[in-house]
Amino acid sequence: MNIDLVDLNAFLTVARAKGFRDGARASGASASGLSEAVRRLETRLGVRLLHRTTRSVATTEAGQRLLERLGPALSEVRSAVDVLNDYRGRPAGTLRLNVPVSAARLVLPAIVPPFLAAFPDVRLEVLADDSFVDLLAAGCDAGIRYEERLEKDMIAVRIGARKQRFATAASSAYLDRHGRPNHPRDLLKHACLSGRFSSGAKTQWEYERNGKTFRVDPPGPLLVQVGAATDLLVDAAIGGCGIINLFEDWLRPHLESGALEPILEPWWQRFSGPFLYYPGRRLLPAPLRAFVDFIKSESSHEAIQRQRPAS
Repeated sequence: MNIDLVDLNAFLTVARAKGFRDGARASGASASGLSEAVRRLETRLGVRLLHRTTRSVATTEAGQRLLERLGPALSEVRSAVDVLNDYRGRPAGTLRLNVPVSAARLVLPAIVPPFLAAFPDVRLEVLADDSFVDLLAAGCDAGIRYEERLEKDMIAVRIGARKQRFATAASSAYLDRHGRPNHPRDLLKHACLSGRFSSGAKTQWEYERNGKTFRVDPPGPLLVQVGAATDLLVDAAIGGCGIINLFEDWLRPHLESGALEPILEPWWQRFSGPFLYYPGRRLLPAPLRAFVDFIKSESSHEAIQRQRPAS
């Protein structure tokens, strides 16, 4: 049975985007062209792959089975074609990254501009998603995760800051009204602004001092999904709604401006920074190989800069 790769790619695009219009925006193709390609594929296979309604698209059981196998298979096809990059003067092609929203906001802005300037023939696609998807199934070449979320069969390279902290803060107006906590347990008496992962699990507030860890599941008036709505938590904290616990780098501009006041700082937990991770295969796609080398060289440069004595 002859199956057109264009039709398979069209199905993959629509299934991942969960819609023809979103698939068209992601791929640059037309929605009608994607629809025709999927219809052609279904006719050739003799099985329905997608449930279609006026508002959404979802894979059938058969479509889901195909999607699970197709993502890794087409990634291998891209890798095979990518071998030709060895005959070019510089890397070219598409690099797809799956990253948490925090990394898209705090890590990539310092890396993406110089990387794209150094490799103008590389097209970078970034999927900001906090649901911890399977890289290959999602059609991504690499991702960014923290150490506890890394899969054991992946290669990991440090990217961004080696150490980070969570910061706890609130507006001075809120603290003047409700008092300033002196111990993490005091948070149980406060309005706390929290996040929840797409899995439904709430983010835990963890603190550490003198080798002792203290975990808090604080009550509060606002709970948002981590990632997409995190800025709402920040705005609510600035507006005096309660206390927030978030990446220090995310809150730093507001701490420096005075919009937020740091609290419990001796208890702020320090943890290992993020890693770029990717499957441990021998031949990396040229865009990914270029990105990995770039990250490593940037890390080496920063280490040298830190070691130099001040002039």
